[in-house]
Amino acid sequence: MRKDKDKLWEEACRHLEETLPKDIFEKWIAVIQCRSIKGDKATLVVGNDFYQSWLEEHYLPLIRKALAAVSGNTMEIDLTVDYSLLGEQPEEKHEKRHSILPIKKPAETNLNKNYTFDSFVVGPSNQFAHAASMASAQSPSRAYNPLFVHGGVGLGKTHLMQAIGNFIHSKNSRGRVCYTTCESFTNEYIEALQTNSLAKFRKKYRTVDALLIDDIHFLAGKERMQEEFFHTFNAIFENHKQIVMTSDRPAGELAGLAPRLVSRFEWGLVVELESPDVETRVAILRKKCEQLDLVIEQSLLFYIAERISSNIRRLEGALIRVASYVSLTGQIMDRSKLEYLLRDTLDQEQKNAINIETIQKTVAEHFDIRLGDLVGPKRPQNIAWPRQVAMYLARTMTNQSFPVIGDAFSRNHATIVHACQLVERRQTEDLKLRQTISLLRQRVSHGSQKIG
Repeated sequence: MRKDKDKLWEEACRHLEETLPKDIFEKWIAVIQCRSIKGDKATLVVGNDFYQSWLEEHYLPLIRKALAAVSGNTMEIDLTVDYSLLGEQPEEKHEKRHSILPIKKPAETNLNKNYTFDSFVVGPSNQFAHAASMASAQSPSRAYNPLFVHGGVGLGKTHLMQAIGNFIHSKNSRGRVCYTTCESFTNEYIEALQTNSLAKFRKKYRTVDALLIDDIHFLAGKERMQEEFFHTFNAIFENHKQIVMTSDRPAGELAGLAPRLVSRFEWGLVVELESPDVETRVAILRKKCEQLDLVIEQSLLFYIAERISSNIRRLEGALIRVASYVSLTGQIMDRSKLEYLLRDTLDQEQKNAINIETIQKTVAEHFDIRLGDLVGPKRPQNIAWPRQVAMYLARTMTNQSFPVIGDAFSRNHATIVHACQLVERRQTEDLKLRQTISLLRQRVSHGSQKIG
């Protein structure tokens, strides 16, 4: 009976809520609908394929255990997808909330048409971010809102963000998809203040169907801009429209960002783009070769991929250089030509092969302390502060995770997070510290002699 089914599922959810962290429960469990429980079989429904695959991979055993606990039976679970769960009900509400007249002609966008999901090469390092982006594009504001994508420079954040925008626009050419950088958003706001046109500025950004904003970390330390974006975010979110943001760090690590903004940025889904492995880098080069109509030996592609690992932008830039050479000279590329052509890029890449040990040695030398003390258990301020600076540099100058950095300093995850936040916060208040950090970055990157 329906009452029995509802009661069982309600009790199972209560059991799961007590077991799982609040954010996990709300993000993954609260969205599930129980369609039926008949005998030892429960039919559960979610709104898209991504939810289905993620739940099956990560939470199905827990759900099965919770149902068994409240029913007394071992349950077989049929987890199915019903796209209508994402669909039509909210639309009536949306229309009532808007006073904007329908757009009668296709809306213009400033998106790069080359940034699509088809042109994005998927590998282990970006599979989750790609899947989340696809889900957000297929079901704007209903799958993950906001979607917060973070990762290092040149790893594909802007590509994924604009792919979302291009997909949404392809399905609804009259919808208003707005892409901007956080710096441009700030500059437009300042200009609106100077020209007394705030109402026009706010209408532009608060009445969109999707706001895609790059480099949101630019807001850190800018209280007035944070206030403006807070209200912009709320207006878009309350209108059930999609928000996508990118950053070089997770929202929780952005020192100088108001807690209420951090909280909102984490309402939806936070995903990380990591550096691609060599196989994915080769696949990226092959895709680029197709776009450039370039024929090149596979061994040369592997040569490039194995030696350029810092970011995708530099990887593609190297191949464009090769393509230009082949096009202009008509010569066939070989190993010796390739090495000569890319010598500067490869030299720079080698210099940029930064590791945690290099950072530790550089910081210890700069602060005139022993390396053993820097990574050891001692806690006097003259050692603790350089250690925190080194932790911060390790996090911001390498692609290593918190656990890996923690191992390198014999500290736990929370200690590394605290150090990064502390150094970031102090930099916003201390010019001398910002200069010190800048000098240390130069020393680590370029291997120069002791500066200053």
